[in-house]
Amino acid sequence: MITAKNIHKSYGPLQVLKGVDLHIQKGELVSIVGASGAGKSTLLHIIGTLDKPDTGELSINDSVINGLNDKQLAAFRNKNIGFVFQFHHLLPEFTALENVCIPGYIAKRKEKEVEQKAKEFLDYLGLNERLQHKPNQLSGGEQQRVAVARALINQPLVILADEPSGNLDTQNAKELHELFFKLRKEFDQTFIIVTHNEELADMADRKLVMKDGRMISKLAD
Repeated sequence: MITAKNIHKSYGPLQVLKGVDLHIQKGELVSIVGASGAGKSTLLHIIGTLDKPDTGELSINDSVINGLNDKQLAAFRNKNIGFVFQFHHLLPEFTALENVCIPGYIAKRKEKEVEQKAKEFLDYLGLNERLQHKPNQLSGGEQQRVAVARALINQPLVILADEPSGNLDTQNAKELHELFFKLRKEFDQTFIIVTHNEELADMADRKLVMKDGRMISKLAD
């Protein structure tokens, strides 16, 4: 479903990605590990169309991404890609329900339909009593689950997670990790997860290891 071929990316004289190839199947949960500076987050941002490669080709669900302009990329990203970051990036002035709805509104879906789907996801994630709470009224684990619901609202092809449990305590991290696998099982959701958490990385269908801007090994269970 996702194919990256010979991806290169530099920032000035710094070569961050040096010819990365990647193939992800629908319904896979893949982890990417490696030391800081290995290029993991840069690769994730390119797959997520938040950044563009200098050279190489990226295709998602048979759509070649390289040829899209910025407006087309934004529309494609909103519809097809969900994001979960280490810091949840919830908007503080909005409630949990409103935060989850925002990508749906951007996609110009019907307001009632978006709100209903947001409530379903928040209920599924155990947050049905937190709909009207703002982020500062939620625990770290609850905030991250709101971020997961927001990532799911447009029912994307893939969810990209960058250190999703890096800011959580051990128990909340464990619950988040289990949630990803539950979502994969119940919704056939595809995940690509960049993480330093070895427990989460080892649970994945495949663990990809990056070093110095290259994919150096592909480990499978």
